[in-house]
Formats: sequence, structure tokens, C-alpha cells
Amino acid sequence: MDIPIDPSSPTPPYEQVRLRIAELAAGGVLAAGEKLPPVRALAAGLGLAANTVARAYRELEIAGLVETRGRLGTVVTARAAGTSAQAQKAAELYAEKTRALGVPPETALALVRAALGL
Repeated sequence: MDIPIDPSSPTPPYEQVRLRIAELAAGGVLAAGEKLPPVRALAAGLGLAANTVARAYRELEIAGLVETRGRLGTVVTARAAGTSAQAQKAAELYAEKTRALGVPPETALALVRAALGL
């Protein structure tokens, strides 16, 4: 995930992270349901303190743009990605069903592409 941090900017680093994640979600780069990197991993990759990234994630969660699912991590919400909640739920149900059937992820994606005529 490309999040440039400008240390000379008057915008605090946590806000730069928050704005960039929101921008990536709104632009479709981050899809609804997509998992964000763990706080510590993203912080290390950006050269920031873990608390800085944690604050950005908290701010995004307060705004309803991400949702923290405990051990499952933090994911982009349908609202942030401009996707309907019903479409996101349908995708989650499809993923659960294909996993339960033992369908490999590549095959499940190919089935969706075919169904969409892509």
C-alpha cells in the first residue's frame, strides 16, 4: 500500500495515513472487505510509531471507513469503498460457500468473472 509520509508537512503523520487510506478506498484501490496491514507492520513499513498508525485506524473506524474485527484484522467498509452493504454481504456469503465446498480461490474468482461476463 502506497502511503507517502511527508515529515515536513504541517499535516500530522497519523492524518496523512488516514487521508491516504480513505483516498485509496474511495478510489477503488482498496475494495470493501479488504484487509489493511496490521498496525505494527504498516508502522514499520512507513517508519512511524505504532501509536501513530493506530490513531489513524481509530479515526477511520470512528468515521465508519474501516472496521476492526479482532484477530481477523481491520477491513475497509462498504461505505468507504462506495459499495453497497448488500453487495459486500453477498460477496462474503459467496466466499464462505465456495470455501465450504472446497473450491480454490482462483476458481471461485474465475466463476465470478464468468458470471459477470468479464
